[in-house]
Amino acid sequence: MSRLFTPLTLRGTTFRNRVWVAPMCQYSSRDGHPTDWHLVHLGGLARGGAGLVIAEATAVSPEGRISPADAGIWTDEQAQDYRRITAFIADQGAVPGIQLGHAGRKASTRIPWEGSGSVDPADGGWATVAPSALAWGDYATPRELTAAEIAGVVADFAAAARRAVGAGFRVVEVHAAHGYLLHQFLSPVSNVRTDAYGGDLAGRSRVLVEVVEAVRAAVPDDVPLFVRFSASDWVDGGLTVEEVTAVAADLVGRGVDLFDVSSGGNHPNQQIPVGPGYQVPLARALREGTGAPVAAVGLITEPAQAEQVLVDGAADAVLLARVLLREPSWPQRAAAALRSETYWAPQYERGRTR
Repeated sequence: MSRLFTPLTLRGTTFRNRVWVAPMCQYSSRDGHPTDWHLVHLGGLARGGAGLVIAEATAVSPEGRISPADAGIWTDEQAQDYRRITAFIADQGAVPGIQLGHAGRKASTRIPWEGSGSVDPADGGWATVAPSALAWGDYATPRELTAAEIAGVVADFAAAARRAVGAGFRVVEVHAAHGYLLHQFLSPVSNVRTDAYGGDLAGRSRVLVEVVEAVRAAVPDDVPLFVRFSASDWVDGGLTVEEVTAVAADLVGRGVDLFDVSSGGNHPNQQIPVGPGYQVPLARALREGTGAPVAAVGLITEPAQAEQVLVDGAADAVLLARVLLREPSWPQRAAAALRSETYWAPQYERGRTR
């Protein structure tokens, strides 16, 4: 059997295959609530045959949203609105997952098709917070979080995780990548604090460790916990794969089950060597350095390419994004190409054979 279509079990959850949907922001929520767009978007990806469908970066607090149109799960009412979505995903044979995040200094921004930059509070935006009062590019300068406020962020992640499980999500991912708050703490280019949450790697990773411990304690033992890392800042003086591997190794002992390995997003001068599978070596480094399962991302677009990533031992699963927006049924095409079981919905099965 194809490696890509071999089931994988983590804790009490079995994924029917290793073709997974990466979280992709849709900028289509209303006051943090999911809409019909999310039902159709995420439901369609589940119907297309993916093993895991991870909902977009979902804010743990109002000020943690990337934009005013971003998803959130800081209220019970928001969580309730996700229940029909998670139920549909599960009915299609996929596992519903959610990525929990806080945008930090990259919050309160315009949705992409309306331009770029910060949204002024007078126009529905808000003041942003970060580890240090350092702006991202020409975005608004954030306010440095106090130690007490950091404790509040940790509590927000835990509360959001509890709501997520109650809403039917079976995987919880902590977002520590792409220049958002937890990545901002990890990286020396965005964290110049001199207290317990800054300085050396132990200090810069402290809030992530606290978030992971709080989330692990907040969800049932059989719910897998992922962490998404940017394994390199791609800038001199920035976060390195060696540092991220060291942090990941520590988190394995704190209940993390898999690392979702991406890169970049924390410095405007980053130099990313974009190309097919360009982040796969970073995933391999974390897998070899921690002994933990990892998922690879980044311009993985063809079935044979995805299969080879797993055969080579670079990762245990692949996470796809843009290619699934273009072709939601990519897993079905890949299964046919690799001579594995396909996942056609019965409503479509007759049409497939004619």
